[in-house]
Amino acid sequence: MSGFAGSTESWSLVAFSVAVTVTLLLCVLTGPDSDDLAEFYTGYRSLSPLRNGLAIAGDYISAATVLTIGGVIALCGFDGVVLALSTLLSLLVLMFLLAEPLRNTGKFTMGDVLARRMPSRAVRITGCAVTITALVPMMLVQLASTGQLLAFILGFTGGSMKTGCIVGVGALMITYAAIGGMRGTALIQLLKMVVLLGSGIVVSVLILGQFHWNPGELFTTAARRSGSAEAFLHGGLQFAGGPHPRLDMISTQFAIVFGGACLPHVTMRMFTANSARQVRRSMSWAVSSVALFMLVAGVVAVGATAMLGRTGVTAADPRGHTAYLLGSRAAFGPVVSRAETLVFTTVTTAIFLTLLASVAGMTLACANSLAHDVFADRGTAMSSQRETAFARGSALVVGAPVIALAVLVQDRSLQPLATMSFCVGASAIAPALVYSLFWRRYTRAGLLSTLIGGTLAVLVLMPGTRLVSGSPTSAFPAADFNWFPFTTTGLVSIPLGFVLGWLGSMLSGRRAADRERGVYESVESLILAGPRRRGRGGGER
Repeated sequence: MSGFAGSTESWSLVAFSVAVTVTLLLCVLTGPDSDDLAEFYTGYRSLSPLRNGLAIAGDYISAATVLTIGGVIALCGFDGVVLALSTLLSLLVLMFLLAEPLRNTGKFTMGDVLARRMPSRAVRITGCAVTITALVPMMLVQLASTGQLLAFILGFTGGSMKTGCIVGVGALMITYAAIGGMRGTALIQLLKMVVLLGSGIVVSVLILGQFHWNPGELFTTAARRSGSAEAFLHGGLQFAGGPHPRLDMISTQFAIVFGGACLPHVTMRMFTANSARQVRRSMSWAVSSVALFMLVAGVVAVGATAMLGRTGVTAADPRGHTAYLLGSRAAFGPVVSRAETLVFTTVTTAIFLTLLASVAGMTLACANSLAHDVFADRGTAMSSQRETAFARGSALVVGAPVIALAVLVQDRSLQPLATMSFCVGASAIAPALVYSLFWRRYTRAGLLSTLIGGTLAVLVLMPGTRLVSGSPTSAFPAADFNWFPFTTTGLVSIPLGFVLGWLGSMLSGRRAADRERGVYESVESLILAGPRRRGRGGGER
């Protein structure tokens, strides 16, 4: 099925087994030794900037990112490069706008950040609901992709084998989140990034060597074999089938830039830095790592089209999601030596680690929010041991339904789910964080309006997009209830999220606005400058 040699399949299976063993061992050895909240939620903020930065990059680069961006670059050329740049820009938005204020105001979850301004159980419960709404679709994408990807690599053909892969990886994600906590999952992300970048750089060098180290020749060859000629090197291919391709592209870029920066499994990594200086250095490492990977992914995906042609890329998957693997395999030529087999096995292991690490990080974010914002915040004091136990149990509460749903949707197009996650992040979480951190007159009514209204807008508009119905590659290709003219909801739902927050605050009345302004002024220095440091004599400075 995969077209790979039997030795490659065997080596990949061995490598996957080794990866599972090593990552489980890492979780056991580095996970919390005791039921301590700070250790479970933040790892005592003990990670160095380099390790924390690689963990942030690992959470940011999910399997959906690798497979989707690789496919768009391979099939649409210039549009895919723009998508990769937008993904990088999203991390820059997080770095320059939100990273330090999040670290200054947050403790364990996004609910802590929002409740700093508006202490309320309703705010925490709503924040938890939005966190789960934003991350569960992405978790479904990761898990459902597991069966498809492993079947492609290992040559599985039966549906039961795919289902078994989904259940197995799902059980692992629950185990990683429950046992490893923040530090354990961070080290898995670190290992993933090292293997992903190392193998990708080797493959990129091999591909460029085949085209005489001339990127222009690489892109020209890819354009000639893409079936789109010069259009491959210009914008417009990705959204050519829609009624408003330019607006559709803008809508997608906004959803990626604002949504990617605010997804809870990424922002929770800001809470693991022990100072503003460390969070800046961590983000610098994260941005550098993501930029390097986007460059590598671009070379590998374009190389897949240049060496195999559009037909070769789409033969395995019509959306090109296997382009990164196909480009990596094609880099070695028709005859693969033992050393080259080992390198390709490293590439497949990197993708497998990406799946494991991504779903583990998202599971941990949902479990932390459920335990800390819902169970622990009930008006009665809860011991650290009991809250940690709730957090571990919440990993199972979140993970088990996700596994069942992933089995049900594995045979459908998963792009609408990934898109929905980014849209919820951009339309509900981004406005809520920006207003909470920087607007003095923001009120609790405005915050709830933003979170609930932005999320509902995405849930209402998303079923009407082309990703769900109305095209051969949609989730329901036989149906056509496509009434929304764009692929993503960003162009409508993002402004709506900001407007609802402003309108809810304005309608709260002067008394509520004055009260919230007073609360903001009391924490403004903390948000913008961080906690005061104590001098040697014990005084603040």
